[in-house]
Amino acid sequence: MVIIAMLWIPVVQGANSLYDYLQSVQGYLAPPIFVVFFFGVFWKRLNATGCLYTMVVGFALGLFRMLVDTPVTMKLKGFEHGYPQGSFLWIINNINFQYFSIIITLVSALVMVGVSYATPAPQYERIKSLTFGTTTDEDRSKTSASWGWQEALASVFILLCILGAYIYFRG
Repeated sequence: MVIIAMLWIPVVQGANSLYDYLQSVQGYLAPPIFVVFFFGVFWKRLNATGCLYTMVVGFALGLFRMLVDTPVTMKLKGFEHGYPQGSFLWIINNINFQYFSIIITLVSALVMVGVSYATPAPQYERIKSLTFGTTTDEDRSKTSASWGWQEALASVFILLCILGAYIYFRG
């Protein structure tokens, strides 16, 4: 990993700023993780096969975008001015990374839904009480009973801290 990190230094140095570079890399790799987590919490029909395919397809799209961006970022010979204008790689390279993250998220969600419906549903007994869709009345009553005035007060305190930080740092 250290060797890979050292070989990657010229790529990072060629970026506009370290912050922008890190945000774009996160934007390329995080969407499939988000989709799997979000669907895992809220949708009881997804299955392990759908999750696996979502991660593979999402990471492949993110890796593809990183591979398209890298020669331009490093200004390698022949890529000083980017790809030929109007070409497929030029279009991919010129989509803002935030928009490309949305594309990866949507494709990952479509893969999740498609593969999960194309393969057998998980057994209810194995996913009982794991998602919002499979919570039981017993689960809900245990959750309600676990909250006291201390937890409510701590939650209000945290929200006030977040609001205070937002007001202070908004500029």
